[in-house]
Amino acid sequence: MKVGIVGAGIAGLACAERLRRDGIASVLLDKGKRPGGRLSTLRLDDLAWDFGAQYLNPGDGAFAAEVRRWRERGWVAPWPAGPQGALVGMPAMASLIEAQCEEHDVRFGATVQRIESDGLAWHVSGPGLCEGPFAALVVAIPAEQAAPLLSLHDLSMAREAASAQSQPCWTVMAAFAEPLAGLPAFLRDAGAVAWAARNNSKPGRGAAECWVIQAGAQWSRQHLEAPREEVADLLLDQFAGACGRDVPAPTFLKAHRWRFALPYGERGAVLWNPALRLGACGDWCLPPQIEGAWRSGAELGERIAAALLPLRVGGAVG
Repeated sequence: MKVGIVGAGIAGLACAERLRRDGIASVLLDKGKRPGGRLSTLRLDDLAWDFGAQYLNPGDGAFAAEVRRWRERGWVAPWPAGPQGALVGMPAMASLIEAQCEEHDVRFGATVQRIESDGLAWHVSGPGLCEGPFAALVVAIPAEQAAPLLSLHDLSMAREAASAQSQPCWTVMAAFAEPLAGLPAFLRDAGAVAWAARNNSKPGRGAAECWVIQAGAQWSRQHLEAPREEVADLLLDQFAGACGRDVPAPTFLKAHRWRFALPYGERGAVLWNPALRLGACGDWCLPPQIEGAWRSGAELGERIAAALLPLRVGGAVG
């Protein structure tokens, strides 16, 4: 008996881990080329930028217990120079995803375009992809991508996904030959700059002066379709304004557009259809961000296990 999980981010991995506790195997399918997703890290020689989620908080309840497990394994560590209580992946934010992927059956470069059920099992397909049968299926991707997959099977679930929108975020990665003296490790809510951080102030990142600059949602929407090179220059100028000073010409400058970055309008619950054995989870189901993504995946995994274990005992699913 296997469960198919579309998406190998925090939510999908939390679901897989919860299923494994009850001896239920899973296969995670992710369209990305490598682990990371919204916790992605760009590495170039001695340069590195966490250009997605910047840090996580210890959280409460079951998530806090999971974070303690991550700390014990060396997957996360405190960021003393960051916001109060901030923890970061070690030695990069993407490392937290990479470490978890090693414990599960994850297929990268697997773009799922269609999900189908014959009433007994699920199959998924896409370019060069045909996987199944699965006793249950989980969609653990951004709401805007989840809605079309769900729409042919559960309109109510698809509507819930469609109602949870995501705000975009332009992110710029910049490197400088020398440290930008006199600046704190991070800035937030400074005009168009929602967040900027000296990535090398995080533990394990090396000494090279690398900055991550993230625009606010409004600025990102206004420049959503602008060329990346233009956005990189514009946001660097905004960063200089936020610093109140000129900044030297960077030795490296690159912009990345997160079209589905910051979800809002969460419904406050995961989606699960026990009759179809189809579910959805992610940070668009439960706030906030990393903790919400993990909680949604773990909760859905618990529901799936409760549904499948009696069937396995009775021999109803293979």
